[in-house]
Amino acid sequence: MTRKLILAGAQLGPIQRADSRAATLARLVALLEQAAAKGAKLVVFPELAFTTFFPRWPMERDAPELLGCFEAAMPNPQVQPLFDRARELGVGFYVGYAELTPDGHRFNSAITVGPDGSILFKYRKIHLPGSDHVKEGQKYQQLEKMYFEYGDMGFPVQRGPEAWGRPVLGMLVCNDRRWPEGWRCLGLQGVELVMVGYNSAAYDPNGGESESEELRTFHSILAAQSNAYMNATWAIAVAKAGVEDGAGLIGGSVIVDPNGQVVAQAKTKEDEVIVAEVDFDACRQGKEKMFNFAQHRRPQHYRRIVDQVGAETPV
Repeated sequence: MTRKLILAGAQLGPIQRADSRAATLARLVALLEQAAAKGAKLVVFPELAFTTFFPRWPMERDAPELLGCFEAAMPNPQVQPLFDRARELGVGFYVGYAELTPDGHRFNSAITVGPDGSILFKYRKIHLPGSDHVKEGQKYQQLEKMYFEYGDMGFPVQRGPEAWGRPVLGMLVCNDRRWPEGWRCLGLQGVELVMVGYNSAAYDPNGGESESEELRTFHSILAAQSNAYMNATWAIAVAKAGVEDGAGLIGGSVIVDPNGQVVAQAKTKEDEVIVAEVDFDACRQGKEKMFNFAQHRRPQHYRRIVDQVGAETPV
């Protein structure tokens, strides 16, 4: 069985607050078709792909505009055309969205959909950035903690279908990629492809002038490269980029191999497809040798170090 797969990242340019859902979905379908024309069998879309990055706007919890950004079911009539077209093309996808559960909980979520249109598994973002209240006098707001709850599903993995080579798949969302814990939890489960969608500000989202767009783009790519290498996995990180209603988002969408090398990278901040052929057997070098967890991981020693640090460091 071949374990090679043509993988695509479907970067989105800006989605303005006034853009209609239908127009946005048409862009996603067009990117899916472009990726399929290049031979892709799995397409990764960004975080919150169906809407503008609404957490920058202060809104009441039950405001119609805010509720309109959430998906009460997945799929639903508004997004069903993406599922239908993907199934027709025999292409699976990862997509991020705002989830409203039947009992009223709200999460920043992502799903992976198989080539038959069925949902393989779901992930809910754990590392929420920003604040839980409006910061007076700050030019830009980042209100994910006000609009979302922390993810409650851990870091699951799932085997992909035979058509993809049965890879071990994992998902993260945006800020998760900057924290090594998520990657390592996936790595310890044998992950071979980590999919990440993001909407990352081109400025310091917490205020101040210490972070430039260039630095934040560098850090985004660095996180994908370093964690792919340290966990011997393929990684794909895909942006929603450009300027949304005056607020910038970085680009820098990349596909990274298990050695940490960038094999494909977006050149614009607009709608753009990047493609690479990934060989999941390339993960074996790192998993069986350099990062052979069974031989080299010593949790009993990690515990001892944690105990020592805990004893010496005041809480």
